Amino acid sequence: MRFFLLFLLTFSAISLYADAPMLRATPYKFVEKSIGKGKPHFVKFGSDSCHSCQVMGKELYKTKQNHPEYNIEFVDVKHEREVAYKFQIRMIPTQVIFNANGKEVYRHIGLLGQEELAKLFNTYKF
Repeated sequence: MRFFLLFLLTFSAISLYADAPMLRATPYKFVEKSIGKGKPHFVKFGSDSCHSCQVMGKELYKTKQNHPEYNIEFVDVKHEREVAYKFQIRMIPTQVIFNANGKEVYRHIGLLGQEELAKLFNTYKF
């Protein structure tokens, strides 16, 4: 009985996290219009079908909820392959930070945790 309760609680916790909201994809044509307009931009290139991208999307969603003033975007390269080619995205998730002038100043491939994200947002003065 204890095993069953433990299993049920664990499964429930995992299910709750699995259903956590994720940052929604924005078409690159809209993202492109706002890059270089005086504020830094954080762009995650990935796909909704990629597990690591989903985890990263949930972390970014939390950050965006806590800091709505941050320019955080998700571009789905599965549906916008020409954007992946333009930015030479070889693996996903890839995160790119553009400074206030639109110049790429940071690139990372893989997952970033909340602590790492907070350091980046402070370093690049979001």
